[in-house]
Amino acid sequence: MTDEALLAERFEANRAHLRGVAYRMLGSLTEADDAVQEAWIRLSRSDADEIENLRAWLTTVVARVCLNLLRSRTNRREASLEAHLPDLVVGPADGIDPEQEALLGDSIGLALFVVLESLTPAERVAFVLHDVFAVPFDEIAPIVGRTPTATRQLASRARRRVQGAPVPDVDLDGQWAVVDAFLAAAREGDFERLVAVLDPEVVVRSDGGAARPNLVSTVRGARAAAAQALTFRQFAGNATRILVNGTPGGVAWRPDGRPFAVLALTVRGGRIAAIDVLADPDRLAQLDLSVVAR
Repeated sequence: MTDEALLAERFEANRAHLRGVAYRMLGSLTEADDAVQEAWIRLSRSDADEIENLRAWLTTVVARVCLNLLRSRTNRREASLEAHLPDLVVGPADGIDPEQEALLGDSIGLALFVVLESLTPAERVAFVLHDVFAVPFDEIAPIVGRTPTATRQLASRARRRVQGAPVPDVDLDGQWAVVDAFLAAAREGDFERLVAVLDPEVVVRSDGGAARPNLVSTVRGARAAAAQALTFRQFAGNATRILVNGTPGGVAWRPDGRPFAVLALTVRGGRIAAIDVLADPDRLAQLDLSVVAR
């Protein structure tokens, strides 16, 4: 085996890890793949024999690339930050595949990603590297251009924000029971049953993108969320169960068989604490829903 082939093999052994790092930082699968590819380009141009810890070196490179991408995101993304949803990882209701498991790791669902979107680039990088991947602060500091003490403070601020994200119940079957009750109440147009299954402080985020600006919104409170659910009751009857970032969700279909929206529901304490709705047709077209098609 040539030196180049051996280096490529060693890189591929770290690809899943690097993609997971980049996805958690960016919330974008396409940008995550770009960051990983950039890491390979830089590695192929480096003297690999001088690299003592290849995984750590590659993680640092990916983190720097992600930080630059986070800093350069457009004003449109920043202006609609609260309603913008990260890319979704979808799979059949009976479980995610090994590749998705490697990508998501021990993530606590989409609710965490939504909170990460509200962090500054440096906070997000510091939090993900330290709290998710256990990278020491003295190694993160040069990446974000801060002292180790200041980097620790970045992660601490991010951690306080992340603690506000609802953590899903552990029992997946129990979560599905709540989600099924929500969909049944929506199908039947039962407002009070909808309210009963929703957390009083539930947050509904809808991202319709540029194509559906009327579906870009954030709704708070059980009664407001129930009222919104009833406006889309015609789609509840044909919803397909799926997992979205490892937690229960569904696909609402148009009569012509195209997806109308993908929903992710966060169940906490036996009630739905967050509903995230991706209704952007351009982004829906990029999802592989073949495994959960009707």
